[in-house]
Amino acid sequence: MRVALVAFDDFTDLDLFLAWDLLKRVPALDVRLVAPTRTIRSSTGIAIEVHGGLDEIAGADGVYVTSGKGSRALVRDADAMARLAIDPTRQVVAAVDSGALVVAALGLLRGKRATTYPSPDLHEALARLGVERVDEALVVEGNVATAAQCLAGVDLVAWLITRLVGADAARRAVASVQRLPM
Repeated sequence: MRVALVAFDDFTDLDLFLAWDLLKRVPALDVRLVAPTRTIRSSTGIAIEVHGGLDEIAGADGVYVTSGKGSRALVRDADAMARLAIDPTRQVVAAVDSGALVVAALGLLRGKRATTYPSPDLHEALARLGVERVDEALVVEGNVATAAQCLAGVDLVAWLITRLVGADAARRAVASVQRLPM
């Protein structure tokens, strides 16, 4: 199973690297980091080279859209948005924090519930796109799920892994990083 981990300039480090680490713990998943450009820079200045372009999304079984201030610029980039071939009728789609804005801008959340980072600009943008924003950590609407706050990304990744390869694989991936009680 192939997962496209979608990122962009000015992404949130934790949202990308947390998902990357957990997804890479599942041997059945081929995880590819894709972006509009060959190199992207995080909001804290970390530059990374990606595996491929947004055209890889169409061939993925799962799509995970990360977050960050750069999500606002991405949704204004008509060329990049046209290359985001996300189809929840055949793909499992996850978006963390402002990644929900990207999924909503594609029309995939119209008339549905979603959650995102507690930021008024995101709340207003989702409302304009016909999305009912709710204050929950994880919201699942069919094959599309959204998560709010960085650490809810653990639940979001677990949901994605469960949908793609099963609950046992998700439990193993998450358990491998959870802190044991002291």
